[in-house]
Amino acid sequence: MDCKHFGECGACVVFDKGYEGQLEDKIALNKERFSKFFDGDISISRSPDAHYRSRSEFKLWHDGDDIHYAMNNATKDGVIFVGECPQVNEYIASLMPKLLVEIKRHAIGFKLFGVDFLSSSSGEIVISMLYHRRLDSEWEEKAKLISEALDIYIIGRSRKQKVIIGQDYITETLTIKGSEYKFHHIENSFTQPNARVNEQMVTWAIEQFSDASGDLLELYCGAGNFTIPFAKIFNKVLATEISKSSINAARANMQLNDVENIEFLRMDVEDFVGALDGIREYRRMKDVDIESYEIKSIFVDPPRSGMDERSCLFASRYEHIVYISCNPETLVRDLEILSKTHDIIQMAIFDQFPYTHHVEMGVKLLKKGL
Repeated sequence: MDCKHFGECGACVVFDKGYEGQLEDKIALNKERFSKFFDGDISISRSPDAHYRSRSEFKLWHDGDDIHYAMNNATKDGVIFVGECPQVNEYIASLMPKLLVEIKRHAIGFKLFGVDFLSSSSGEIVISMLYHRRLDSEWEEKAKLISEALDIYIIGRSRKQKVIIGQDYITETLTIKGSEYKFHHIENSFTQPNARVNEQMVTWAIEQFSDASGDLLELYCGAGNFTIPFAKIFNKVLATEISKSSINAARANMQLNDVENIEFLRMDVEDFVGALDGIREYRRMKDVDIESYEIKSIFVDPPRSGMDERSCLFASRYEHIVYISCNPETLVRDLEILSKTHDIIQMAIFDQFPYTHHVEMGVKLLKKGL
C-alpha cells in the first residue's frame, strides 16, 4: 500500500518496511510471545495490501467555509486532513470525495463532526453522519436527496436521535469453504472490518473442529459471524452474547441463511456459567433444554479484555476449545490457565489490521490424554 500520509497519520504506525516487513515483525513477535506454549508452525492469514477495510471512521474538520476528512496525527496531539485513504475498500474510497461535494452543495455541514462508513464487498454502503445539533425535517429532506444521488443509505445521529434514510444495515456475503453466507451488518454495531481476513479466520476455526462431534457451545457470539457457519458442522449450537443489538442481528442472520439448529441466548458469560452450574436460575434459560445438548466443544471470541479466570476454568471442562483472540497479551494470560488441562495443537495469526501492531490470534486446544 502506498499512502501519502504515512508518517503523519496515526492510523498506520508500522509502514516503513512495507506490508511484508510489518507482517514478518508480527510473526516474529508472536512466535516469541507464545513460545512457552507452542513450538510448531503458526499458520498465517494475510490481508490484501490495500483497500481491506469495509468500515472506517473519519472526523469532519471545518476550515473556514471548507470541510475535510481528518484523522488523529501520528503524535496524537492534533489532526491531519486526509483527502484519500487506501485502507478503505474501493467503494468507500470512491464515495468519500463525492460525499463531501454533496454535503457542501446541500449545506448540511453545520455542526457535523464525523462520518462513519460501512460497506459490503459488493458496494452496498451505509454512512452515519454525526452532529452536535438536533436534526430537523429540512436536514432529512436534504439527506434523502444525497442518498438518492449517491445510491447509499444515510443515518443521521445526534444526542438521543437517530434518523434513518433507507435502512441502517448492509448485507455482506462471505464465502466459507465453498459456501456463501449472508449477514446483515448493522450501523454502529461491531462487525469484522477486514472481510477477506474474516473469511480466512472463520474457515480456520471450522477446520479446527474437523475431529469434533456432538454439539457446540459458543461464548461471545456477536451477530453470528462464526456461529452460523458452525451450524453446518455441528448437530446443534448454543450461543451466548450480552449485546441486545448483536443478539437481534444474530437471530436475523440465522433466518437469512435458513439455519434452524442454533439457540441464541442474551446473557453475559458469568451469568450463563452460573446458570449451568445451578448457582442461580435465569428466566432467559427457562426454555433451554440443556440436558438435550451433548456439548464436547466450545468456541470463544472474547473482547480485548479476554476471559476471566472463572470462564477459563469453565471452558476447560470441554474436550475441544477453539479460541479467537483480538488481544495476544490477554490470550497469554488465559493460556496459562487453559494449558493446565489442554494441549495446544494449532495456532494462527490473522492480519486483520495491516500497518499496525495489532493482530488476531487463533488457538486450538485439546483435552490432555485424548
